[in-house]
Amino acid sequence: MDTPTQAFILDIIDHAHDLTLATIRDDGYPQATTVSYANDGMTIYVAVGKKSQKADNIRHCPKVSLTINNDYQDWEHIKGISMGARAEVLEDADEISRAQGQMLKRYPQLGEATQGWTPDDIAFLKIRPEVISVLDYQKGFGHTDLVRP
Repeated sequence: MDTPTQAFILDIIDHAHDLTLATIRDDGYPQATTVSYANDGMTIYVAVGKKSQKADNIRHCPKVSLTINNDYQDWEHIKGISMGARAEVLEDADEISRAQGQMLKRYPQLGEATQGWTPDDIAFLKIRPEVISVLDYQKGFGHTDLVRP
């Protein structure tokens, strides 16, 4: 991946507020959910309920897709990414601490909001891209480039 494309992707990941995460249910149907996230480069962290459908889906199948888009005023300025990725529910204490730290850095208000939560309440997902579709309508309607990290 070239440097300008990497910078474009990181700018979107760093500045967007939410992403839509699609997981695969046991019955084979996809389930798409909007979630808040934090990141370390292109590695994305999401906090979910430990017994949530998303966490169960990922335990069943680690393949996920997601989209992250910048806000835009009109179609000519749509910019975003979609990603085919692998996700995991973190079990390692050091990795959980890293994910939690990234979430608190991005959303400091979570410190107060999550007081009293226990490890039985929350799970952290780690999502690593395998293929990224870069969407930039300024280069033309529906223009995408497919890249691998």
